[in-house]
Amino acid sequence: VEEVPVKVASILKTSCYDCHSNNTNYPWYQNITPVNYYLAEHINDGKKHLNFSEWENLSTSKKHHALKEILEEIEAKKMPLKSYLLLHQQAKLSATDIQTLKNWIDKNLN
Repeated sequence: VEEVPVKVASILKTSCYDCHSNNTNYPWYQNITPVNYYLAEHINDGKKHLNFSEWENLSTSKKHHALKEILEEIEAKKMPLKSYLLLHQQAKLSATDIQTLKNWIDKNLN
């Protein structure tokens, strides 16, 4: 898997990193119980599935598997989660964002 282009990195950071990296930007409402428990569980689960902070440690085959899963999730519009988008509209993937990600993924899978 080749270097991540700046545009792709920007999309991933804006739309994915809060739940899929070690660089979570916690919102103000994370200080409210029981919301904080829900967020912690949700973020931990997201990182179990994919943690971009550990991308470099993955084997090529695991990176390819992750790319296929990302493609499936964004094509089905399952990610970012609708519940996340309620308070994080900037994370919504536009058609252009999806195409940019698809092009990058396709290039890396072929």
